[in-house]
Amino acid sequence: MRAAQVSARPSRRPARGASVGLICKSLLGKAHTVMAEGGMAAAMGNVDDRDNWRVHFADTMRGGQYVNNWRMAELHAKEAPDRVRELEKWGAVFDRTPDGRILQRNFGGHRYPRLAHVGDRTGLEMIRTLQDHAIHQGITVYMEVTTLELLKDGERVVGAFGYDRERGRFRAFKAKAVVLATGGIGRGFKITSNSWEYTGDGQAMAYRAGAELLDMEFVQFHPTGMVWPPSVRGILVTEGVRGEGGVLRNSEGKRFMFDDIPDNYKAQTADNPEEGWRYTQGDKSARRPPELLTRDHVARCIMREVKAGRGSPHGGVFLDIAWIKEKLPNAAEHIKKKLPSMYHQFKQLANVDITSEPMEVGPTTHYVMGGIRVDGDSQMTNVPGLFAAGEVAAGLHGANRLGGNSLSDLLVFGRRAGLYAAKFSKENPSGSVDAAQVSAAEKKALSPFERSGKDGPYQVQEDLQESMQALVGIVRNEGEMQEALHKVAELKTRAEAVKVAGNREYNPGWHTALDLENLLTVTEAVARCAIERKESRGGHFREDFPDKDAQAAKWNSVVSRGPDGQMHFRKEPIKDMPAELKLVIEENK
Repeated sequence: MRAAQVSARPSRRPARGASVGLICKSLLGKAHTVMAEGGMAAAMGNVDDRDNWRVHFADTMRGGQYVNNWRMAELHAKEAPDRVRELEKWGAVFDRTPDGRILQRNFGGHRYPRLAHVGDRTGLEMIRTLQDHAIHQGITVYMEVTTLELLKDGERVVGAFGYDRERGRFRAFKAKAVVLATGGIGRGFKITSNSWEYTGDGQAMAYRAGAELLDMEFVQFHPTGMVWPPSVRGILVTEGVRGEGGVLRNSEGKRFMFDDIPDNYKAQTADNPEEGWRYTQGDKSARRPPELLTRDHVARCIMREVKAGRGSPHGGVFLDIAWIKEKLPNAAEHIKKKLPSMYHQFKQLANVDITSEPMEVGPTTHYVMGGIRVDGDSQMTNVPGLFAAGEVAAGLHGANRLGGNSLSDLLVFGRRAGLYAAKFSKENPSGSVDAAQVSAAEKKALSPFERSGKDGPYQVQEDLQESMQALVGIVRNEGEMQEALHKVAELKTRAEAVKVAGNREYNPGWHTALDLENLLTVTEAVARCAIERKESRGGHFREDFPDKDAQAAKWNSVVSRGPDGQMHFRKEPIKDMPAELKLVIEENK
């Protein structure tokens, strides 16, 4: 069957005069963004007027262990407040301060209350607002379409090839520029908060098209995912629970986070429970509780308690927000108002009432700081015409993302990617879609129906997830990661022989078979980069190299596809930061 060729030409042109088509793997508005519950970070100073872009920049760089793209961190800190106000202008509803400004809450790694939010449903409100605005602007939407390959004219990207998930009909999209915003790689691990779409599609397609992947070793394990019951294992428990006063306790009832406060955060972290409580209630003279340290650190502390035999009955620890009844007379209603989704989630899915009892939580694969290497200003990759924004792109977060920076990352760099993609489209003529590329992509997509292998796609996917969770998880070492590389190579061979029964209509087995190449590509990149970084930094912790290496703070990991089709690794020196930004960091230590 020949692929239908589509040029995205809506009836009305959006504000910048470019014709825009939006391809969604799922339904419009069902992207994983809805799982970002706590808020979007922007130094608006509505709750604490000491906050400003300089503090936000310094917090982001410190959280990322200084391997961030400093230009992206600067732009993000400066532009995030305007993007939040723009979202409000487009119709987003936010919680409010008593005098009517956008309310901001505390979150891990942020010095001041900085997260604009709508209860604990901020991601849902953001995506609702953006989708409504996009439709109003005249953007054409292609829902439930999976893209499989980027199409090129010489070195330039000129479109994408894919299929509709319902009927399996092939589609070829022609475009002057392509923006990838496909999210992360969480489905490469067994325990994850990520939805089913997160199979590394954008990273892998860009890699095959010649783009470079940056810092793929830095995978974030969110410290608080649900661990019980098994049906909801891995589902996210927002950091907002801790921002509102929730505390972490082990099986002995001890608040263990006070036992391990990193030196570079001691000056900003409370050393007693009373001060920590006052901070969550808006006391500007108080320092944040240790539960609001960076996610990588909190996750490792939880695993330490579990390994020491002080974990909860089901392999996690206890997150307790109910204890605030000791401080607030109307605690139950306060919790329901501030954390409505969390209350509903635990009550309906786990039969736990968080207003009266603790939750069992543990680390879950949540986010990848690495991704496609992009220019900090334009978000264009090293492949002309190909742009990337959000989790699929790398640079802003360095070795560890601060909570809330993901949503404002999308707003700031999604806008920049769109602006520069439109500019590229206006300045360059249309390229040509090569029929031979389309035919090759069709043949490749249909190959699972013609194979005779014994494995089904789900067996291969499950074996990959088990291997990555066990061998390249929260705590890593050389031997296990080398074993993971051998396992990925073996799984690649098995994936190439995977057989799918039936036909293209309503066939989830076929969808999974087509996801496997992407998952195997990104997990290989994670393992290779993690082996090469022989230190512990941010989300990357090696028990055989437990300390930071000052020299390793001077380079980023880069992988690219060589002429031989193999993955090649190199260390890319980090460009020196301008003196004025170095001063900002010194001022905010």
